[in-house]
Amino acid sequence: MSRAGLLLRMALAWLLLAACTLLFFGPVLFMLIGSLKPDELVLAEAGTLRAFVPASVDLENYAAVFRRVPFASYLTSSLIVNGLIVGTGLAVNAFAGYALARLRWWGRHAVLALVLALLVIPFEAIAIPLFYQLSWFGWRDDHLVQALPFVANPLAIYLFHSFFLGLPRELEEAARIDGAGVLRTFFTIVIPNCKPAFASVAIVTFLFHWGMYLWPLLMTTSESVRTLPLGIATFYTLPPLAWGDILAFGVMMVLPVLVVFIVFQRWFLRGVASTGLKE
Repeated sequence: MSRAGLLLRMALAWLLLAACTLLFFGPVLFMLIGSLKPDELVLAEAGTLRAFVPASVDLENYAAVFRRVPFASYLTSSLIVNGLIVGTGLAVNAFAGYALARLRWWGRHAVLALVLALLVIPFEAIAIPLFYQLSWFGWRDDHLVQALPFVANPLAIYLFHSFFLGLPRELEEAARIDGAGVLRTFFTIVIPNCKPAFASVAIVTFLFHWGMYLWPLLMTTSESVRTLPLGIATFYTLPPLAWGDILAFGVMMVLPVLVVFIVFQRWFLRGVASTGLKE
């Protein structure tokens, strides 16, 4: 191919990538810019290029969110629930993945097949039976009940299982020769060499559960334990309907997700790259 043809292909590729970036980033930019505008201008300028150009920077919409609803309580509840899911889930799913990948025990392959089968069952299919089961025990309206059903995650178990299979066995065998048991080998050898796996699972789990709406809606009635998805649904129904305030709520709801990804992105990219190399 000639140099001119190669340059043309590169230019087209960059134009396509730029178009895709604008397509996906456009709504986020609209939400950010709209949160800085007065309510009367949010919809008035929608559909025009002025929607993406703030005339001035005004944080009144953000202050209004805190005046109208207990946003700090919603944020705290979301952080507690997702912290329990991610933190406890990393430990539980890592142990399960390691047991399936490295330990030899009867029924291991059947359990792995069961884990893979659970991947195709949506949570919505079991939400109502689980709701009645926990309600029968009288367990509702707290942070722990919102997190417990999601601690053991078949996708996380499978991801850990895949990463552990790619870890050289020589490292663990050397540790066992030195007298290390299974737990010591796991904590001193496996975990330090699988940081990308933990970062990838943490990010995927956090992103998936941060916006969960159905289960908190079923299991909570008190405002003190409501998470952000329930909070913004309630906020949307409060009169008067102020789109600038709603967009400001949305921006503050997205910010923790961006922070988590920025903090763990280095290990997340390593995990994705290593997965591609193994396959």
